[in-house]
Amino acid sequence: MLRLALLSFVLLTGHLAHGAQSTPNFIVFLTDDLGWGDLGCQGHPEIKTPHLDEFATQGMRFTQCYSACSVCSPSRSSILTGRTPYRNGVWRWIPEGSEYHLRTSEITIATLLKQRGYGTCHAGKWHLNGKFNSPDQPQPDDHGYDHWLATQNNAAPNHLNPTNYVRNREPVGPMQGPSAILAVSEAIEWLKSRPADAPPFFITVWTHEPHLPIESAPEYMAPYQHLDDPDLRQHHGNVTQMDAAFGKLMSAVDEFGFRENTCVFFTSDNGPEGNGLKGRTRGSTGGLRGRKRHTHEGGIRVPGMIRWPGHVEPGSVCETPVIGSDIFSTICDIVDVPLPADRIIDGTSLVPLFAGQGIERAEPLYWRNHLAPSQYKVALRIGDYKIVGSDDLTKFELYNIADDWQETTDLAEQQPERFAALRQQLIDYDASVLADGPDWWKHEAPPKRKVSAELAPGKDETGQFAVVRGGTVTKVDGGIELTGQGECLALEKLAEPIREGTFRVRYQSTVSSGRTRNALFCFAQEPSNAGTIKVGTAIGLGQHVAFQGDWSQLGNLAKVNADFRPTDDFELEVTINCAEHTLTATINGDKLTATLPNNLKQIEYVGYYTKQTSSRFERVE
Repeated sequence: MLRLALLSFVLLTGHLAHGAQSTPNFIVFLTDDLGWGDLGCQGHPEIKTPHLDEFATQGMRFTQCYSACSVCSPSRSSILTGRTPYRNGVWRWIPEGSEYHLRTSEITIATLLKQRGYGTCHAGKWHLNGKFNSPDQPQPDDHGYDHWLATQNNAAPNHLNPTNYVRNREPVGPMQGPSAILAVSEAIEWLKSRPADAPPFFITVWTHEPHLPIESAPEYMAPYQHLDDPDLRQHHGNVTQMDAAFGKLMSAVDEFGFRENTCVFFTSDNGPEGNGLKGRTRGSTGGLRGRKRHTHEGGIRVPGMIRWPGHVEPGSVCETPVIGSDIFSTICDIVDVPLPADRIIDGTSLVPLFAGQGIERAEPLYWRNHLAPSQYKVALRIGDYKIVGSDDLTKFELYNIADDWQETTDLAEQQPERFAALRQQLIDYDASVLADGPDWWKHEAPPKRKVSAELAPGKDETGQFAVVRGGTVTKVDGGIELTGQGECLALEKLAEPIREGTFRVRYQSTVSSGRTRNALFCFAQEPSNAGTIKVGTAIGLGQHVAFQGDWSQLGNLAKVNADFRPTDDFELEVTINCAEHTLTATINGDKLTATLPNNLKQIEYVGYYTKQTSSRFERVE
């Protein structure tokens, strides 16, 4: 997904010690949640990206580069397969533990190149399966990679000194340094390890930066000490941290003698997170409408650049719309590998653009995202015109992107004939894409509702809880604090069971910015993590939620996006009625309603829940 966090698609020559190669090598460098306006060469007034700015002068910069979706997993799947996510099956963001994954029936560019004799390496974020490093689902080596160092989703606990990398199915343990630098270093070491007569190679480096949870090394925040906002310093430093990693990789390319036979493509998986004030996610859309998850330009238009000496004019700018799935077709064209004939490939080769020629698309630019606002879930672009549609395809907006790149003027009434034609094209095309994958999971085990694992015994330093699991609960002024490295549960047993009641709780995150933040009130009939219902705030995600079970079930009863700062105090009032199976909550004025499970007959336990964080709670009488 070109909008997929910075994708760096590099065609590299062989190491000088390996001798000259006529067949190019490839590297795809992808960043996460990098906005269209987040680079110096894209016009950002503050963020320092010297390596990427220099890179832009050495190759071609695309002013209309898109990701295939406005969230991460689908965009990544499209880069590897050349197919829009609703064809290849990775149509949604993949939670940890989910049954969804990139199936081995899909053909990746890594697999095709490996069949041609290429060495293949992946380093960084993966996020193409729910059961990471498990025999139950395909891993990177099942999709064509000889060597890999990866995480399922985000670096944990954040981007500095991550602990959750896995190398070739073996957990690595704690590592020292910024995540992007570690990923690039892995790719470089893999290159060094190859013999002098090694064949060409294909490398994907997919950074976590600047996705949450953001944590930047001090040296990369140094240029931003004049900024008053510490979260802004952290975000800008995180982009500079990513830029430094990219520069390190490009320096290795030069040092090893690969540059002249190298085509480098750089891009992002989607637009910037949140409303620009969500924790440390302060990404810029460069003035585009919408952000991550949206089908307006700010969610899907991302930085995109390519360098290939001798083939791409240095310092050139291309205004032709391109998309992440084009990477697959471009590589196949360069190495003369036929596109798979048994399926639709949505991407188009960009090679003609290198010579200043146009491209013709067999398939239009198309987006659908399950997390987009319901009235803006689907979009189609043909030429300069883009039509955006609601989930049920009953409401539409029409824009001329060439004249109105900020999508301010709906042309539906001004151009009724064009609007009617594009509306029907979107309806027909959307139906054809969805019909192309009616049995995505026909040959997979049917999804099973995950049974929440019971948590290890915790420690109660207050003496007031009947059950403490997964962490430690301590007394603080005015209440208690619940802390743990994983899921934590602290439950009091009521003197008598109740069937309905209203509870009021104040809570606040007590961790420094950049770590996971959440705080939830909970209640249950039986004191198990699987049966406990939680209601509160996933602070780091910008949502109020209600769910039953463990963290992987987040929002399975209800969720609502909300605007707040992570340092805010929250006040929850929740009314529960077991007979009517209703939950009604108000959190700092935001409303949340849910239907309770039928098997909840009464409430015997109430308490608090956190996951991988520390939060303070106070009951309000």
